[in-house]
Amino acid sequence: MVNKLGNKPLVGIGLRTPHYSHVIQNKPQIGWFEIHSENFFMQEGNSLHVLDTIRQDYPLSLHGVGLSLGSTDELDKSHVQKIKSLLNRYTPFLVSEHLSWSKIDGIYFPDLLPIPYTEESFSVFARNIDYVQTILGRELLIENPSSYLEYKDSSLLEVDFLSNLCKKTGAKILLDLNNVYVSACNNDWDIKIYLDAIPPELVEEIHLAGHEFRSFEDGSTLRIDTHASQVCTEVWSLFNYSIKRGISAPTLIEWDTNIPDFEILMKEATLAQTYLNSK
Repeated sequence: MVNKLGNKPLVGIGLRTPHYSHVIQNKPQIGWFEIHSENFFMQEGNSLHVLDTIRQDYPLSLHGVGLSLGSTDELDKSHVQKIKSLLNRYTPFLVSEHLSWSKIDGIYFPDLLPIPYTEESFSVFARNIDYVQTILGRELLIENPSSYLEYKDSSLLEVDFLSNLCKKTGAKILLDLNNVYVSACNNDWDIKIYLDAIPPELVEEIHLAGHEFRSFEDGSTLRIDTHASQVCTEVWSLFNYSIKRGISAPTLIEWDTNIPDFEILMKEATLAQTYLNSK
């Protein structure tokens, strides 16, 4: 089981419950599958047995949403140990989390909340990433978030914050191009400047997904990262631009709500593989 064809990275698909039977019965020609770590923290159950079966034929990646790496609260050590147990059971080739926080004073929020890009929050992230990587015995990939606002007291650009954080900790970047596009549109960033600032050698994974466009009564608009539709033309263009810049890595088609038939995901994955192969 490999995640490259020759020297070309392969495309994966997020493994979701409606597709378990299809994947086991049909063994589709896909490079790998991503799972959300927290969905498999149970000790036993059908989902784990399904994953045991699928792991025999495909590499896996673990994508977490609950570590809250940006929180000043002490990290949940039991949460980290559960991720380590999954590592021991499934030996995923990638393990990732988010540049965000979701816990304060022991209270968890059901969202990936934004952080101010300051020296203080940088230190918090670096400390927490170092701890997790030490326990897991391997590097984490950190995903750039989708954002709908910016903090006035941020002293660093997001792209510089993320790149410098990975250089300091030895972590790598999970570059979510849909998130870059959503954040750039919402916050009036120059997308090309963002992508040009990312050291290609730090990028170990790419995410592609869909989003929604919302209009409000006051005339304002917002792009919402929903993972509920096909990848838009603009994000495909960013993918092509990134590849030409030398950013080429295992790439995921991410679709989490309004999940379509597996064949639709395969079409998206086939198109993404065409881009990667054209490098």
